[in-house]
Amino acid sequence: MKIVILNKPYDVLSQFRADEKHQTMADFTQDPDLRIAGRLDLDSEGLMFLTDHGGLNQFITNPASKKFKTYVVQVDGEITDEALEQLRKGVELKDGITLPAKAEKIDEPDWLWERTPPVRFRASVPTSWVEIQICEGRNRQVRRMTSAVGFPTLRLIRTQIGTISIIKLGLQPGEQVEIEPLLYPDFKDVPADKPYEGRSFAKKTAPKKQHFSVAKDKAREEKGEAPFKGKKKAGGGTTRIWQMDDADKPRRKTNGTTRPNSKAPRGRGRNAR
Repeated sequence: MKIVILNKPYDVLSQFRADEKHQTMADFTQDPDLRIAGRLDLDSEGLMFLTDHGGLNQFITNPASKKFKTYVVQVDGEITDEALEQLRKGVELKDGITLPAKAEKIDEPDWLWERTPPVRFRASVPTSWVEIQICEGRNRQVRRMTSAVGFPTLRLIRTQIGTISIIKLGLQPGEQVEIEPLLYPDFKDVPADKPYEGRSFAKKTAPKKQHFSVAKDKAREEKGEAPFKGKKKAGGGTTRIWQMDDADKPRRKTNGTTRPNSKAPRGRGRNAR
C-alpha cells in the first residue's frame, strides 16, 4: 500500500482530469497508480491522501472507523460558547443531524500560511478561529455546520486525519511526502485492497427477460411435453396467422351448433339493393 500526503492549496480541484480554469492533482503528481482518498472542496486547503489502495477512501470517511478529521476554520464573526456547544452536540442539516463533534475556539495559528487570494478583510466585522474535529465525510459538512449555527466559514484548512498531521510533517501548500503505513497505527485496520472504482464506473445492467414463448417452451419441457414448434418466416420469427396459407390455418373447434354469421354488414339492411 502506497500513501502520499499532500497539502492541497486553495483553488485546486480534487481530481486528476485536466481543467481549463483550475489546477488539478495531475499538476502535483504524475504517478498513474495514485487515487484520491478524502477529497477537499475547491475552496478548501490542507491534508489529502493519495493512494493506490482501493478501500482507503471508504475507511477514512466511514464514521464506524472513528478516524477523526481535524479542521482549522476561520469564521465570520466572534463565535459564541452557545454556537460551540451546538457544534459539539450535533447540528441539524438538510441531510440529517450531524454526529457529535469536537469544537474549540483557538487563536489564529502561528504556522498559518498566506492564501492567494486572501480572505476579504472587513474592519467592521471581526473574525474568529475554531478547531473542529468530525468523523463523518458529508459534502461540505464543516461549512454547513458553522453556517447553521450562525457563523459562516471564511477559510477552511484540514490539518489532520487520525494521527497524521501536515503541521507535524511541515508541509507547505503544494508540498507532498510519501509515508510508510506500517509506522502509523491508523492503517492497521484498513480492509484488504480491492480494485479502485472511480465515480464513472459502468452501470449495472438488469438481466434480460425471457421471451414469453421461450418461457412457455421451458414450462412444457418440465412437464415432459414437446416444445411448441411454430413455422418460421423466411426472414426469421414465427409466421402469423394472416401470413399462413388457408390450408395451414388452424381450424376452430366447435360442438356442431355453430351457426354462420347471418347479420348484415353495418349500415346496410339485409334487403338493401
